[in-house]
Amino acid sequence: MAPTNASLNADAEDALLGRPTLTDIQGDNHYAHIARKTWLDKKKPPKVQQKIVKEELWDHLEQDGFAFGNLLLLEQLQVLEGYLWPGFSEDSSNYHILIITLILNVKRRENLPSWGLYMSESQVDEQANVVADLLVNKPAEFSTLFRRILSMSVDTSLSLLIRTQLITFMIGAFQSLDNGIVRKECAPLVSIAIWNNLYSDAARERRLDQNSTLKKAWRAAAKRYDAADEPTKSKLRFERTWVFTLMLDFIDKISDEKKVASQDQLLYCERVLEFLTDLQSQLPTRRYGNSLIQDLNLLIIIKLSPLYGKEGNGLFRDLATLLRHYTYFPIDDQSGQQLSTVEYHQRHDAKLSSLQRIIVKGYQSKLKVLALSNLGSVDNNEETRAELESLSDDDLAQLCSQFGLRTTYPSSSLIHDRQLVLNILLASLERHHTFQESIGGMPILPTDSILYQASLMRNAEYNGSRPLAVPKLNLQYLSMGDFLWRSFILHRSESFYEIRNHIEDTVQRMQPRLVGTHTQFEGFSRLALPIAKPAILDVAPPKVGESKPAIVRSEVILDVQRLNSGVRREWETLRPDDVVFLVGIHAQDDSLSNGNGHTHSDASRKHGIKYIRCAEVLQVQDEKGRPLREQQTQPEAGYERRVRQRRIILKVDAVAYSADIKGAAPAATEVYESINLIVRRKSRENNFKSVLESMRRLTLLDIPVPSWLQEVFLGYGDPASATYRRLSNRLKSIDFRDTFLDWAHLIESFPGTTIEPSEEAQSSFGPPYVLETMNEESHEEAPRPSKKRRRDQEDVPKPARTKRVLVSTYKPPNTGPYPRDAPRLNSVRFTPAQIEAISSGTQPGLSIIIGPPGTGKTDVATQIINNIYHNFPSQRTLLIAHSNQALNNLFKKIVALDIDERHLLRLGHGEEELETEASYSKHGRVESFLENGARYLGEVDRLAKTIGAPGAHSNSCETADYFNLVYIKPRWKQYWDVVATGTQDAQDIIAAFPFHAYFSNLPSPLFPENASRAEVVDIISGCYRHIEKIFSELEDIRPFEILRSSRDKANYLLVKEARIIAMTSTHAAMRRQEIASLGFHYDNVIMEEAAQITEIENFIPLALQNPQELKNGHSGKDMPLQRVVLIGDHLQNSPIIQNQAFSQYANLEQSLFLRFVRLGVPTIMLDAQGRARPSLAELYKWRYPALQNLPNVLTDSEFQTANAGFRYDYQFVDVPDYKGKGESAPSPHFVQNLGEAEYAVALFMYMRLLGYPASKISILAAYAGQRALIRDVLAHRCRDNRLFGMPRTVSTVDRYQGEQNDYIILSLTRTTRPGYLRSLRRLTVALSRARLGLYILGRRAVFEVVPELHAAFELLFQRPDTLRLVTGELHPTTRVLDEDVGDGVDMTGVEHLGQYVFEMTQAKVEAIKKGEGLLPPDEKVVVGDDDEDDEAGLIDEELEADLDDPVEVE
Repeated sequence: MAPTNASLNADAEDALLGRPTLTDIQGDNHYAHIARKTWLDKKKPPKVQQKIVKEELWDHLEQDGFAFGNLLLLEQLQVLEGYLWPGFSEDSSNYHILIITLILNVKRRENLPSWGLYMSESQVDEQANVVADLLVNKPAEFSTLFRRILSMSVDTSLSLLIRTQLITFMIGAFQSLDNGIVRKECAPLVSIAIWNNLYSDAARERRLDQNSTLKKAWRAAAKRYDAADEPTKSKLRFERTWVFTLMLDFIDKISDEKKVASQDQLLYCERVLEFLTDLQSQLPTRRYGNSLIQDLNLLIIIKLSPLYGKEGNGLFRDLATLLRHYTYFPIDDQSGQQLSTVEYHQRHDAKLSSLQRIIVKGYQSKLKVLALSNLGSVDNNEETRAELESLSDDDLAQLCSQFGLRTTYPSSSLIHDRQLVLNILLASLERHHTFQESIGGMPILPTDSILYQASLMRNAEYNGSRPLAVPKLNLQYLSMGDFLWRSFILHRSESFYEIRNHIEDTVQRMQPRLVGTHTQFEGFSRLALPIAKPAILDVAPPKVGESKPAIVRSEVILDVQRLNSGVRREWETLRPDDVVFLVGIHAQDDSLSNGNGHTHSDASRKHGIKYIRCAEVLQVQDEKGRPLREQQTQPEAGYERRVRQRRIILKVDAVAYSADIKGAAPAATEVYESINLIVRRKSRENNFKSVLESMRRLTLLDIPVPSWLQEVFLGYGDPASATYRRLSNRLKSIDFRDTFLDWAHLIESFPGTTIEPSEEAQSSFGPPYVLETMNEESHEEAPRPSKKRRRDQEDVPKPARTKRVLVSTYKPPNTGPYPRDAPRLNSVRFTPAQIEAISSGTQPGLSIIIGPPGTGKTDVATQIINNIYHNFPSQRTLLIAHSNQALNNLFKKIVALDIDERHLLRLGHGEEELETEASYSKHGRVESFLENGARYLGEVDRLAKTIGAPGAHSNSCETADYFNLVYIKPRWKQYWDVVATGTQDAQDIIAAFPFHAYFSNLPSPLFPENASRAEVVDIISGCYRHIEKIFSELEDIRPFEILRSSRDKANYLLVKEARIIAMTSTHAAMRRQEIASLGFHYDNVIMEEAAQITEIENFIPLALQNPQELKNGHSGKDMPLQRVVLIGDHLQNSPIIQNQAFSQYANLEQSLFLRFVRLGVPTIMLDAQGRARPSLAELYKWRYPALQNLPNVLTDSEFQTANAGFRYDYQFVDVPDYKGKGESAPSPHFVQNLGEAEYAVALFMYMRLLGYPASKISILAAYAGQRALIRDVLAHRCRDNRLFGMPRTVSTVDRYQGEQNDYIILSLTRTTRPGYLRSLRRLTVALSRARLGLYILGRRAVFEVVPELHAAFELLFQRPDTLRLVTGELHPTTRVLDEDVGDGVDMTGVEHLGQYVFEMTQAKVEAIKKGEGLLPPDEKVVVGDDDEDDEAGLIDEELEADLDDPVEVE
């Protein structure tokens, strides 16, 4: 049996964050020695020796207090994969099981794969850890392990520290219910059988009477128990009592006054609260568990407990508040239907009414006032308490019993007295606020007191050792309201975390110093300026029903005379509604420690921050108070006038101002008199207010998703129910237009399918193709028979059914005689997987398309859009992407398709970066409409002249329409009547054509010689469509002539004209209310980069329109969406969340795309890449086993030609310590490595000397600190040297996702531990950015010992780990990739490569001087990302001093 006295000692707490380094893994410490001796590098897993488990592992762990660093070291030494799990059996000791549990908890805490959550069984080989094998191949052993853990978790003889770890394991299990084997073990613990533990049969019967389904489930559970043998009955009894036993033990622990000071007891109780909250937050686990929690009156017992009231237990109290929120969440536990605020309070009123009826029958004389009270006045208050005090103890207990409340407990520590019973009764009368009522009063603009709340400070300091009182995003949500509430709470906390960090960093840069009694700023930040106290200009009275002022206007004067012009213009271009922060700084004489970081005063005083208030910009003015215009912020040619001051008119946070003035008078005035600094944020980072307002409004409105998507979105029901094959409105036939290039392409796109030409065509024919799927029912699976019937029947294999597709065609209409009239056709030969994705996306319903790197996700998206546009002319499509670059790439391909540009619209500032001839912004489109109107009116004028129509027909769209009605349509009708008689031959039809003169400007004759009658009629049809298009477009342009306001024109364009509207997910979140209030309507949503977008950002684009009333006699509202297409790759990076607490603990980094994949929603995997050399694709193919290569990468010359000057097309280069140094960190998480930085720059210089274009080279770093260092080295050696210049991009791996370049130089940076490069997603991104050449700089010994990365680095390490060059080559070379050129020249280190490049440079310069060479062309490239912090270049001083020494090239 495991010891019972283990506790987490102080030394272990200090070592909590100690992470093993390469030295630890390869060193002579105890654990590394045991690993090498026992299981490392063994051909087969050794037999487990219990002596080793107990004496060598457990005893040492226990002695160190189970320090996290030791556990993490064991995890990295593969104790689970290589030793403990292969040797696990029913006879394994408790120590064996406990160490397995500890290691699994470490994996979860480190966000490492531990349950096989994100992959199917066919993909499980990509996960290099034992748990995947555990779940897939050894379910019986897992069941045994799970049962043993369950038993020990309620074993009171074990120490609380050990039981805390066991409960942590159970928390992970219940968060992994998408895994079938885990779900099988967890489900019985929360089944209806746990209602055996309700305090009375009457209490259970009352619950069963609420739903007939419950009675059926209860009878089935009882029947199963009665029919079982004794061992099975014992198992069933344990399952149905486990949660109840855990709760009773929890009650006992929190009620024990003698151990209230025990830290281990506190940690255990916090984890139990976390576990219970998780049960309450998912419907399948809540359905029966909620009744048990309420039956035990758990919430009021927690509130009355000594542990709850102890000072310093703020986290415990916050966790109890979160449990309270879910326990009283307004939802029907059985149906899952969310209750409105009115329905929720009506249920409570009905409960109070039943109590009053009980009182009237038996206690009227003693409780007369309570019996006759208004329901609204009956609450947990002093009046009610005073009246209930009049009852005797027996009466009070009897009243509780009649009211259905438990009053007796088996707990030994809980004090059973009158006060407990009274408090239980009073708690049942309490009226609770709904989450909508609570969220409405939560401020969105933070103050210092909010930013430094204890709960937010705990979140900032999260390290995984304790839970957090924040909601989690998981597989399922109770309702749409629950999902929106969780998202709002988490995003609000994340935003406030970022704001606090930004303000603290800015204040630190400003270097406040105390001079006398005043604070002066000796530093500088471009994002902050010292100011005098703001002047309050105007305080408007509150609006009706509100208590805060309607508006508080303030003026701040900025001294800008010492700012350079660029920084000054950044302040001058602040836009209305931008949020700035007014900060009161009082510098401290002494350095204050942060303490525990959980108090406002300590944490804020550390930085000298006294007050923080938010304000929104109303207007920026010059020194004379005149509004600044845009042209005033631009310098005049050759001269820039010196500016001294700028004034900013602000709208101060009215809620905070109201609270300030309601306080004591001196304190109220002190706040604004103490303000001495104004801080701003970059515009791309400062959208938190509008985004949070959108989330809160959606939460209050309870906006639904489409009814066909509702269950899948919430995580319930059949995961495939939202796909087109299960929907009643699926399309029977689809016109694929130009999707297929020819008949052979059509045949190869449907392997295993019979392609049948229609009856009209007996053989193959060319596109366009209309496909109709035959013999495919709308529901693929027949209803499943009952379990009993399935047991009685043998499995009969279903006969394979061949899918049949009927193909027909049509003649595309002639669109006009001019070259510009010809339709633009697709030229991509889509693969079968891409065709499947296009077909699914064109059909109604939900489509999930997984696109590995280079598999043509954007091409698929554009073709889906093209098909929808032409097949459904009345429908509108919304395009969403995470980044402007991805959206612009998609939009550029759409513009190249046969889509009328007047139907395209690009919203947001990213449109400025769109490389197209026309502008697709709202105002650009309006101008384009007006320009097109002028052009078409010119055509109308020419047309009128050619037919001799008198009058000014081209004055406006209205006159043009009149001209069409009076002159053009009658001519066409008369002419078509002649053609329709069928008596004229081709020449007669040509002679009668009335518009010869108009079409006389064609580059070639309108009618070819010897044209047949059918050909002539077809040409004339094209002429008709050409002229018709002129007037139809003028009809669309006409509203823009009538509307006067540019805003009205832009809104009309959005609401009425645009059919394909593109925006980023951030823009959608910011402008949701504005767009929806215009009456904006759309039918389809297509999201690119969907796996990089947080769940709420996935959801908001589905809710940019208001719900519409249901038709056909149905009541209610629904979203009129027809299609939702999510395109992305969950095996690459997830959304980037700054705070580890929210990304890992709360799972905020989860995307809707990933959750759908976890839920088992059918997906389509694109399986052929056409971006990279096949050899480079092999580096990440282990993540995508089915990935193949397109013919172009096998045959095109650029993929067959070697990289000039390099022996290999990819190589891992082992970079040793440089000047005795490896990695360094001048600030936390800002990791740098000068050796790799110098190597990367020298390699770039070498490539430039060989003639590689700078625009084809990108340098990536794993860390922002390394990126900053590489930029500094480049600036020092290359920027001003025409021979080298700068590479196209210097960025981090995370920011470079979605981009690519021909040649990538990658710096892994770390030399002691792999860091977050253990993340398979991040590594996949890093390895898949290069098309032709990838050169990775790193420390081999660090990465070759990481099991998760073995599949990738195994290929890399098959080649030499010293850079091998080929001499005598220039770019481009004619050498083919596999040509034998010998071993090449090895570069043995940074100095060697630097000297080699130096000599090459000298030779190049001499050649240029002699006229034997030319300087490379001057290339304009963009370095880095626009939104990266240009102040982040914090370089280690010692590294900066070393920049001049080693490999400088002049």
